[in-house]
Amino acid sequence: MKVNLPGKQKGAVAIEFAMVFIIFFAVFYGLVSYSVPLLMVQSFNKATAEAVRRSVALDPTMPGYDAALIARAKNTLREQLTWIPEAFDFDANSASDATVTYAGGLLTVRVHYSSDKLRQVIPFLVLPGLGSVPALPANLSAQSSLQF
Repeated sequence: MKVNLPGKQKGAVAIEFAMVFIIFFAVFYGLVSYSVPLLMVQSFNKATAEAVRRSVALDPTMPGYDAALIARAKNTLREQLTWIPEAFDFDANSASDATVTYAGGLLTVRVHYSSDKLRQVIPFLVLPGLGSVPALPANLSAQSSLQF
């Protein structure tokens, strides 16, 4: 009869830990790396909707209505997105990140943030067979509009 001695199992715990840790780390990394872009898109949607909603409160008969409408929408957008840290390189005043247009009675507020800017903050992993993780579109964007 053969007896298993405890000394022959020395490396088993380390191997099991390594296998479980890889799975745990993959789930944790996926959770963190996808939650930041999702949070940003939800914030962009809320900010554009709020900018349009607050702009409705202006009196259309006031002088300089078009300019006041655009200014109110831009200020609201800026105010709603002040939480984004500087490291994300988002600028609500920049035409490359946010635009507000009013033409033909249609107010449109857009935010389009390049995913490349996220690479400065979130480390993207390139995994064989999967590609880049997190896999994001070229731009994170949101748009709200209202016909007056």
